[in-house]
Amino acid sequence: MQEPEAIDGKTTFDKFEKYARLSVPRYTSYPTAPHFQSDFPEATYRGWLGALDPDEPISLYLHIPFCREMCWYCGCNMKLARRPGPVADYVADLLTEIDLIADAMPARMKLAGIHFGGGTPTILSPEELEAIIARLKERYTFTTGMEAAIECDPRTLKDEIVKSIGALGFTRVSFGVQEFDPTVQSAINRIQPPEIVERAVNHCRAGGVRSVNFDLIYGLPHQTVVTLTRTIERCITMRPDRIALFGYAHVPWFAKNQRKIPDEALPGPAERAAMAAAASRMLIDAGYIAIGIDHFALSTDSLAVAARAGSLRRNFQGYTSETAETIIGIGATSIGKTPFGYAQNSPETGAWSRAIKAGHLPVARGHILTEDDKVRAAVIQALMCTGKADLDAIGNSHGAAQEWYADVRPSLKSMGHDGIVSVDGGKVSLTAEGALLTRIVASAFDGYLTAGQVKHSLAV
Repeated sequence: MQEPEAIDGKTTFDKFEKYARLSVPRYTSYPTAPHFQSDFPEATYRGWLGALDPDEPISLYLHIPFCREMCWYCGCNMKLARRPGPVADYVADLLTEIDLIADAMPARMKLAGIHFGGGTPTILSPEELEAIIARLKERYTFTTGMEAAIECDPRTLKDEIVKSIGALGFTRVSFGVQEFDPTVQSAINRIQPPEIVERAVNHCRAGGVRSVNFDLIYGLPHQTVVTLTRTIERCITMRPDRIALFGYAHVPWFAKNQRKIPDEALPGPAERAAMAAAASRMLIDAGYIAIGIDHFALSTDSLAVAARAGSLRRNFQGYTSETAETIIGIGATSIGKTPFGYAQNSPETGAWSRAIKAGHLPVARGHILTEDDKVRAAVIQALMCTGKADLDAIGNSHGAAQEWYADVRPSLKSMGHDGIVSVDGGKVSLTAEGALLTRIVASAFDGYLTAGQVKHSLAV
């Protein structure tokens, strides 16, 4: 992907305004979750699990949906839990689901990685986290060099859970920083002085965790280029190993808590583009490598190593260096991917729990991958990870017909004329300016993206 240091966000927005105002998916999967089938058969998912190759390592994603407080910007599936009871009940069901999944597989599978997301996984007590890891070790084989990551809320991170994270061998912690400006924090209901984050980072590193990730967001209410760059300046002093810089997805029709954020407080698309470009320049100047569309990493981080090696991947956790083709989702609303298709658990914890107690896999939605899905997914993955795609070579590797992408040629021609991509036969590459519009280019290959069917967040 082209280096973005010379890009000016405002100039790029003005030049490509008709694209920058479009709403498209983030493409952490293809097809994207809104296009999954409802009432997906449990038997189909069981068949997929039973057909996995025992010699191929898999990854696990475990979803902990509970938080102590509600952040108004959040679009995740979460529940408020101010008492320990609901969390303990959830963990008991999660342990049972781990067994149900393992029982459905053809053998004791090897794990390439585990990722705890949420919600706030560090809402768990040390005993609960240790019980989950112990159950995973009973049912799976932890491979050498396996990555184990957990998302943390620095505001509620207790010393006891930090000690458990280190003792259990977690290799990476991820902190939701978002923005340090007090006005912005107040507008999103997340009061979090930088000193709290710095203390959490230092404690985790002292406890043996070798990699730290920060999540930052641009496009928040009352946020400006100045507030964001001040936040990044402070973040750089803490030297996280990687930073995810996301554009705020304002989807109040989906996330009702976002209705507390007035539309008039949000920066416009041009301001968002300027923020993204300014932040990118600062991080690159500070020694971070631009990874894909929204990640940055130190040169020694596994993301940067994977990017150099051409093995970078993108999945539901964003960019990753893991190469496992199968990711199993465990917990309410979690999504998994197998070579055969996607499966998503029930988002409602009650329905999820009832299914598990009845001995069922709590799958609610899913999608069986077609051959056309696979070739388009490979192109989208290539564009999102490298900024280029050889359409003929990818098509040949999937047995697709010659010129399988004929339906996309008009869009590519138009984008080429506008300077977003360069097209040479079947080879497509994003230009330096077009890199900010990677999601738009990827969307040209989306066979499910029909105007008016599903709402998405802004492309920039």
